[in-house]
Amino acid sequence: MQRYQAWARNIRRGLLVLGAGLSLGLSTQLSAQTTAEDVKTFTLKNGMEFMVVEDGSIPNANMYLFWKVGSRNEVPGITGLSHFFEHMMFNGAKKYGPKQFDRVMEANGGANNAYTTEDVTVYTDWFPANALETIFDLESDRIAHLKIDEKMVESERGVVTSERSTGLENSNVRLMMMELKGIAFRAHPYSWPVIGHQSDIDNWSIEDLRAFHRRYYAPNNGLVVIAGDVDAKEVERLARKYLGSIPAQPEPRKIHTVEPEQKGERRGYVQKGSVSSPNIMMGFHVPNSRHDDYYPLAMVESILSGDDSARLNRALVDQKQLATNVWAYFPQSIDPNLFYIFATAAEGVSVEALEKGIIEELAKLSAEPVSEKELQKVKNQAQVGLYRTLSTINGKADTLGTYQIYFGDYKKMFDASKDMAEVSAEDVQRVAKTYFRKANRSVMILDKHADSKEGDR
Repeated sequence: MQRYQAWARNIRRGLLVLGAGLSLGLSTQLSAQTTAEDVKTFTLKNGMEFMVVEDGSIPNANMYLFWKVGSRNEVPGITGLSHFFEHMMFNGAKKYGPKQFDRVMEANGGANNAYTTEDVTVYTDWFPANALETIFDLESDRIAHLKIDEKMVESERGVVTSERSTGLENSNVRLMMMELKGIAFRAHPYSWPVIGHQSDIDNWSIEDLRAFHRRYYAPNNGLVVIAGDVDAKEVERLARKYLGSIPAQPEPRKIHTVEPEQKGERRGYVQKGSVSSPNIMMGFHVPNSRHDDYYPLAMVESILSGDDSARLNRALVDQKQLATNVWAYFPQSIDPNLFYIFATAAEGVSVEALEKGIIEELAKLSAEPVSEKELQKVKNQAQVGLYRTLSTINGKADTLGTYQIYFGDYKKMFDASKDMAEVSAEDVQRVAKTYFRKANRSVMILDKHADSKEGDR
């Protein structure tokens, strides 16, 4: 069973999963398929929230459990615990012992996965609809009675250590993102990697783990989204039966740290002997997903790297042949985060030339309004992406939960068409001017022989 890291999952999903926009035509089709009124909601007395979408298109269902805990909820000394529990939650509880969660799930025709981000830890179950009660039984066991013992902890501690070292060795992107976040954030917990610092991984105590599970896997810190061939009243009955008796816990502490405004460009360098050509990653501070600039920035992401004909690829790979690979990435986030740009230099191209080429393309967005044709193109791409996503029960559950967590209300998913239709060329130019500034930029360079040579860019 694969466990996905935050950056990898989100880069794959990109703009299309959130479906940053809809034209009026496809919006009408989408509304005919699923409406806000189709989402049934209820909350157990212990505070656990539920959303249910009845969809009998296939005899299957899925359950997404969004736990409101990610690396932003950690502190120095216990970094990486959110990701660690992504492993631990599959290692046995009171009724279902080690490895039994997967085995019982598979015996009932189901499958599962999980992922951890800076903001959330999410567990996904896919199964035949007639196995719904079994899934509730499995989930209630590990939520209420997860087994946390020395032998299992040490085993998984080794797994995570291997995953961390292998990932950083094999992925330039992961290594550079970890280093870039470390210089871009000086106060906020987004500064450390989701997988955590190795010294913390080495030293978590059993009490650290038990306290973390008790605090963050409390029912009042969870959101469950179920979509498929189910009856909402039956879902509520099973929820009360299997999850209703789990006691609520004191609300986790709020994250009140605000990253101070960056006053000047920050630069870092990583030396890696196995790299064949220089890599560069930039990060620009941007607002969170609830900000009014979210949709204009989502459009900018797609304009820059939505497909092979987007600006960065067309200019830097096809025309100037400065790069072999380039992309932009704008994550959903609860707190203000970074807008990333990554590129790999073509053979014989200096990192200085590649950096200059990227900055020139960003400057064009700030200097000249994007054409209506180009703007409409990215809206159409996003529209098709969201329509395809919400045509499946899996996509419905995932996207509804994502909007509830990141945007504060799942109903905003149904406003996407209006919000995107209102983004103008002037909005795109404005956010480019606002955020793509040198003083707001952090740069990380990875090369075989990294040094501190800098130019006045």
